[in-house]
Amino acid sequence: MKTTGVIIFPLFSEYELSVALSVLKQGNHPITTIGITSDPIIGESDLKVITDSTIYNVDIDSLDSILLPGCMDITTLYDNNDLIDFIRRCADYNKELIIASISSSSYLLARAGLLEERKYTIGMYEEDRNQTGIFNKKNYCHDLVVQDGNVLTARGRGFIEFGNRLGQLLKLDFDLNWYLGD
Repeated sequence: MKTTGVIIFPLFSEYELSVALSVLKQGNHPITTIGITSDPIIGESDLKVITDSTIYNVDIDSLDSILLPGCMDITTLYDNNDLIDFIRRCADYNKELIIASISSSSYLLARAGLLEERKYTIGMYEEDRNQTGIFNKKNYCHDLVVQDGNVLTARGRGFIEFGNRLGQLLKLDFDLNWYLGD
């Protein structure tokens, strides 16, 4: 069975993954955590993760989707060409791969060239997006969650709808009411 590769890097945002991970679990869809290193990785809330694999040794053929959290300080990943290359390799290897990116991690998709022809959203201010020089301005959407084909992007506060949409893209059986309240 194919898995969702959950990309983990320092200062990743735990809460942005919470509903998506729960939906994957409810839907009995396996995950593989993929680190940018084999060392323990600490998130923005000090959650320490020891990943199953790394971007250097994961079997890309085993993935049907990748899930990227945002990051407390995305500038720490600006020069991580290995991570950008990994995202690009995954997308090139499987043109139908579902790529789900929330908050600032859409920056990584833009760096990998995946947003040039797609509508997207991101948790970055316009001036910061403009300063990077990598975003196609006319494809930016102010919506909380944006899906364009097999690429799903969201702003951080859209983490509930983001998890819901990922579950729908993967055609999972799950109960969204777990997250919506009464």
